Amino acid sequence: MQKIIYYWFRRDLRLEDNHGLYQALTLAKQEGAKIQGVFIFDTQILDRLSNKRDARVQFIHREIAALKKQFQQHGGDLAVWHGSTDTVWTSILAEKPGIALLCNSDYEPSALARDARIAALCESLGIPFSSYKDHCIFEKAEVTKDDGKPYTVFTPYSRKWKAHLAQHPVANYPSESVLAHLAPVSQEMPLPSLESMGFEPFAFNYPEKTVSQSLIKEYDKRRNFPSIQGTSRLGLHFRFGTISIREKLTKALSLNETFVNELIWRDFYLQILWHYPHVVGGAFKAQYDRIAWRNNETEFELWKTGKTGYPIVDAGMRELNQTGFMHNRVRMIVASFLTKHLLIDWRWGEAYFAEKLLDFELASNNGGWQWAAGSGVDAAPYFRVFNPALQTEKFDKQLTYIKQWVPEYGTSQYPAPLVDHAFARKRCLETYDAALKSN
Repeated sequence: MQKIIYYWFRRDLRLEDNHGLYQALTLAKQEGAKIQGVFIFDTQILDRLSNKRDARVQFIHREIAALKKQFQQHGGDLAVWHGSTDTVWTSILAEKPGIALLCNSDYEPSALARDARIAALCESLGIPFSSYKDHCIFEKAEVTKDDGKPYTVFTPYSRKWKAHLAQHPVANYPSESVLAHLAPVSQEMPLPSLESMGFEPFAFNYPEKTVSQSLIKEYDKRRNFPSIQGTSRLGLHFRFGTISIREKLTKALSLNETFVNELIWRDFYLQILWHYPHVVGGAFKAQYDRIAWRNNETEFELWKTGKTGYPIVDAGMRELNQTGFMHNRVRMIVASFLTKHLLIDWRWGEAYFAEKLLDFELASNNGGWQWAAGSGVDAAPYFRVFNPALQTEKFDKQLTYIKQWVPEYGTSQYPAPLVDHAFARKRCLETYDAALKSN
């Protein structure tokens, strides 16, 4: 009987330079086995999505369809399931146990719990379960202080990260030849349609997987200006692993240190999430959970819909709502405005970004929001309150970005500011002071 190795695709939707897939390929050669690829549209995740036109679900569906076609062209098939992950794996392994189940690691608490359950299932059946680092450059406790404790400040972490990279250069994993080692199938498994899973297909313009060398070279000079194409917009592809983080790092190392630093921030927040899972739902600095947030729902709705009367804030929120993207500089401005001008809990904003951002990643989204609120690692001090007018003067002086997204700006149709900046700053400082100085 043919030996089967299962490879479980999750956030690594590519054949090239895929660490876990390469390990499956290596094992297949050693054991004379064939590889069966599996992807699961997990109902435990999908059922939580209220928007049935979620562009991320459609993106995954598109990428899985392309992978499946590649598998089929080489005599195999990518088995695509729609259901609870636990139920699906129980069913697969009961019918055909296989000699191993491999995947790439995920670091979010819910994913760690899921993987622990699947590992326990495999152990009960005598099947080895293995996961590999693929989603980041350095994970978990690979980059720590000399005493083994995790870094919570970015700059020393980044220095140690770069020193560690010099000692441990990134490897690339030639996993492309996996197509020559696929398990043959007697009949193809149809790809579940978006409609059958409760979603609606629609036209959407997704960012490209490639960026020009000139964009990376000029990244440090252009990245702060939202009216120009100065950022890579690769976040969606990093999130779902449709491109290799190792490949992009290798190319960027000789081109632009600021771009490399952005990749390091990604690792930084991932290791924070792994070391300090309490940041999901709670402030990293516990005393910030004492802040008496106003949480005015009417004001929150005006912020969400881009009607605050602060044009740079409104432009960012409208860009997000229409495209699933927001420029990184503007993300900081709108997050500071929500938490400090309106005194609305950062968790409300974090949840809204999680719903809307194409490149939503729990670690980075949580880290960014806690940075803005002052409650996180290496955060902006609580008394630093972005002035939207000054931010506009510095980064959108000609109002090009604002006019693109807020065409009624400057007319009688545009609302008055929701709150006066000087008043809001004073109220913020008093509220934070009261919380942080109380016992």
